[in-house]
Amino acid sequence: MDLGAKFWFGVIGLAVAVGIGAWLIFALIGSAWYAWGFFGMLLALCAVLLVFAYISDRREANRRRGSTA
Repeated sequence: MDLGAKFWFGVIGLAVAVGIGAWLIFALIGSAWYAWGFFGMLLALCAVLLVFAYISDRREANRRRGSTA
């Protein structure tokens, strides 16, 4: 059973994309920590997560409202 080159290039590309994404997240958190200290960074991180949670909640509410109507 041969997986082929396309599969392995996809795996390598995904690994590189995850690595770059992790580096960006750590760089942003590190710069916020440096600029605002631990609690400021924690507050900023919580604010960003709350924005994502709000957007996700609105999408889910709209999806449910659309399926029952």
